Formats: sequence, C-alpha cells, structure tokens
Amino acid sequence: MLREEAERAGLRYLFASRLLTLTVHSSLDAVGFLAAIEARLADAAISVNAVSAFYHDHLLVPEHRADEALALLQDMAAQERA
Repeated sequence: MLREEAERAGLRYLFASRLLTLTVHSSLDAVGFLAAIEARLADAAISVNAVSAFYHDHLLVPEHRADEALALLQDMAAQERA
C-alpha cells in the first residue's frame, strides 16, 4: 500500500519501506545466501527485514534508502557474474 493510500484510509504506519524482490531463484537450502546480502546492506548501514519465500526472497528496506540498497544489490550481482 502506498503511504498516501494509508493516510487517506486513516491507517497509521511506523516504518515507511520499499519492497525489493530478489528475482534469482533461491532454494531454502541455500545456506548463507541471505546472510551475504544482509551483511552487504549492513556494511552500508541499511536496515533490512528479509522474508524468504519458496523460490524468491523479499527485502523490506527503509523507503529513503531503497535506491541505494538496489544499487548495492545490483553491484553484488554483477560481481557474482564476473
């Protein structure tokens, strides 16, 4: 839900965040996958709430840091491909 929609509906919120979905197919057996991502974001002082699904993982990051988080993740993916 967008912040504006929540405010119009009179809903309170505590943490404005953006959802980033990792489109790489990840297995629930992939030990350390999210830990590496969370460590990279932590190094940049970006908090994250990770949600693991069956095939994909989702990250909730602070709204004002979402573009930075996305850039870090894209850089991380590029390094893995190299």
